[in-house]
Amino acid sequence: MNFSKCRVCGERAIIDLPRHNANFCADHLLQLCRRQVEKAIKDHEMLSPDDRILVAVSGGKDSLAIWDILLDLGYSADGLYIGLGIGEYSDVSGEYTRAFADERGLTLHTIDLRDEYDYDVPTAAKVTRRVPCSACGMSKRHLFDKAALDGGYDVVVTGHNLDDEAAVLFGNTLRWDVEYLARQHPVLPARNGFPKKVKPLMRLTEREMAAWCIVRGIDYQVDECPMAIGNKHLAYKEALNSIERESPGSKSAFYLEFVDKMSPILAGLNQAAAGELNRCAECGAPTTGDTCAFCRLHERVGGHEPVPVEMVLNKKARKAYLAAQAAGE
Repeated sequence: MNFSKCRVCGERAIIDLPRHNANFCADHLLQLCRRQVEKAIKDHEMLSPDDRILVAVSGGKDSLAIWDILLDLGYSADGLYIGLGIGEYSDVSGEYTRAFADERGLTLHTIDLRDEYDYDVPTAAKVTRRVPCSACGMSKRHLFDKAALDGGYDVVVTGHNLDDEAAVLFGNTLRWDVEYLARQHPVLPARNGFPKKVKPLMRLTEREMAAWCIVRGIDYQVDECPMAIGNKHLAYKEALNSIERESPGSKSAFYLEFVDKMSPILAGLNQAAAGELNRCAECGAPTTGDTCAFCRLHERVGGHEPVPVEMVLNKKARKAYLAAQAAGE
């Protein structure tokens, strides 16, 4: 594309960012991204130089970009990849993640749900008759926590970006889900047996992260997870994108002003952070009951024969998935 000149140096720009009312060349785009991550880290006390950091990586642009940015900023960070068993999508995601780590000589821990826990996300969705994202999210959270604690890491970093966080906020606001709103903060402190979790990409968009990867030569999984087709989260993103096109900067104002102004007010309503929790009788993880959700899921779905991805998609999603599969052959 033929953009205007970079606002900083006057050289040819490679990207226009309407929310900043500016265009940037490759070097100054990278500078912008670094500064936004540094600001997030500083403003919310996310990381310290001597922290042992574990980055949750999926093979997508955001998780690989934040791993790269943290290393670029001088932090020491290892990666954790979880093979979710989502057909070819998981195979390709794993390949991109391993290639990124191998090319840079980085430490990458891997967990395969099917190999280590005898189930995968499509099978869990089929057996429980719940949406795939439910079993996926819960499994990832449990395994990220466990890996961090077992490995002696101080903090877990995830690649949630501004678009992700704004979409979640939008959905929670539409329902006025006060407890979820109270928990939506870019930092979850270590508490009750859970490790600290942070989201340093909170000030950067998907488009900016894609541009970072292109400039830095990072190959990543481009396709969306087939399990996410029809997910309300994507609809919320599109609704916000529509507003953003008409009024650049609205999305960042919506989310960042919430974090600055409303999150402190709602913090006292976060029931999950209050009180003591029990220890899971099976794995020892913190839980409100006798057995944690992960162990209950594992007990219910472990050992079932693998279910093909298309078997757990709705009609519209199945059609799109099979069409994509055919196009890739």
